[in-house]
Amino acid sequence: MRPMTAPAPYLPAASPTLSQADQEALTDLYVRGTPANTLRAYERDLHYVTAWKATRFGKALRWPETEATALAFILDHARDLNDAAPEDIARQVAEGLIAQGLRKSLACPAPSTLDRRIASWLAFHRMKNLPSPFDAPQVKQARAKARRAAARPPAPKSQHPITRDVLEQLLATCRGTRRDCRDRALLMLGWASGGRRRSEITGLMREDVSLKEFDKSGMVWMSLLETKTTIKGDTPRLVLKGRAAQALVHWIEVGGIEDGHLFRPVSKADRVLKRRLSPDAIAQIVKRRLKLAGLPENFASPHGLRSGFLTQAALDGAPIQAAMRLSLHRSMAQAQRYYEDVDIAENPASDLLG
Repeated sequence: MRPMTAPAPYLPAASPTLSQADQEALTDLYVRGTPANTLRAYERDLHYVTAWKATRFGKALRWPETEATALAFILDHARDLNDAAPEDIARQVAEGLIAQGLRKSLACPAPSTLDRRIASWLAFHRMKNLPSPFDAPQVKQARAKARRAAARPPAPKSQHPITRDVLEQLLATCRGTRRDCRDRALLMLGWASGGRRRSEITGLMREDVSLKEFDKSGMVWMSLLETKTTIKGDTPRLVLKGRAAQALVHWIEVGGIEDGHLFRPVSKADRVLKRRLSPDAIAQIVKRRLKLAGLPENFASPHGLRSGFLTQAALDGAPIQAAMRLSLHRSMAQAQRYYEDVDIAENPASDLLG
């Protein structure tokens, strides 16, 4: 198998009708107009696809790519390869990708993973103003069959929701150090502001938080730059009240956060550093607080703050529309799942046997 070649950059194709300045402006527009997380996902997916083709065919990607290559990509990712013969080309390619650290196992990838990689591949064709091989009837049909054949129930993002009682257990482990103050504020903000995602928490800047009304009303206002479901400038302001607002103000004071990133690493010497906290650090904070609270480290993930907020809203009888205004869910059906779980659990018909 040949080594992987470097992926092509995510740039629109050069056009003879555009000047160099216009071409550079178009490239800049693509980069500025695409969320940073999406750009990183595009790069990871293109890296994988490039490695797959280099391993499978010993060739670099073509623009536009051929229908035969697109079909082979689907077929190679549409079955479990654990039982495939050693000489099976799809298995050999998968083993090569595993050796490169780009694939975890020979098991059939989740349909959502395949869909995401194809979507990224499609996005690059659109950027380059080229026809996509995935629009060919045979390829579209194979993709639909692969999705149905590999269908599986979606795995929960967090094993358990961090409802109010669980959150209180985590907060009880935050006592008096600067790290404790940071974690208390982070957990409360992440939960009480509607169940924020990791990237939203770590992306907050001091300038995004207004304390103008705190002394008068005890409220703190927050502005998110953008979220998974909103674009820049279209995200409504969110509010923190009560203990959550107090915890955030306390962290700002003890952490000396005058500007820049709101949540930052704290050294072993309990000194607040200047760089921002990474999204992965949020997972470590949740894991550590679960352990200190006497719960299994895998009891919940950071997404448990989001699912826990909605679950608690349902338990407390808050209207789903009110909860969604804070969680910023775009899909009623997605938010409704948390309410339905509570409705079933509270259904009196479930107690008929006593």
